[in-house]
Amino acid sequence: MEKRDANYELCDEMELDEGFFSTAVSKIEKDEPLKRGRDSQKKTKVLVMTESEYIHQPKKCKKSRKVGHIKMKVIEDLKAHTIDLVVDECVSRQAHVRTNDSTSYLELSNKVEKHSSKVIPKKDINRKLLWGHIAISNAKGWLLRNFHKINKEYLQYYLEEFSYNLTLFIYTEFRILLFFSKPYLMEN
Repeated sequence: MEKRDANYELCDEMELDEGFFSTAVSKIEKDEPLKRGRDSQKKTKVLVMTESEYIHQPKKCKKSRKVGHIKMKVIEDLKAHTIDLVVDECVSRQAHVRTNDSTSYLELSNKVEKHSSKVIPKKDINRKLLWGHIAISNAKGWLLRNFHKINKEYLQYYLEEFSYNLTLFIYTEFRILLFFSKPYLMEN
């Protein structure tokens, strides 16, 4: 799946955010007292990139953005240089990137055509970076349901599998098959 992910770059409008995934603590770090928060030994930093197209007139009770491809990359730290390297590798120069106003994203305007960052209040965070947060929460739930504890070195492989399955679901006829099977399921 790593080879498949390397075949395409994210382009057009997209969201970029970071997520923190729980992983097993290594034997070396078990003896040390655990830190809390973002720098905890239990948390692995992941950069989440989602193509997100605006829908001009969404149907009632539907989301105002449509998701495209999703990429998730495990990163060592949240420094601007590290994020710039991942963006160079995964994102097209013509992309329009939306982020929160973190200092990690200061140099993105040099890497992409348009970069807009805003301070997002906590109550609006799920509306402004919608698909990034949906991808993060669904990935965390999927990992917890299926694998329980994951070593840090294997997390990237699991995230690639999750991204592949989610993208496959979005781009296949599966939705159409589900739509046509509903009347049949209700009759039986």
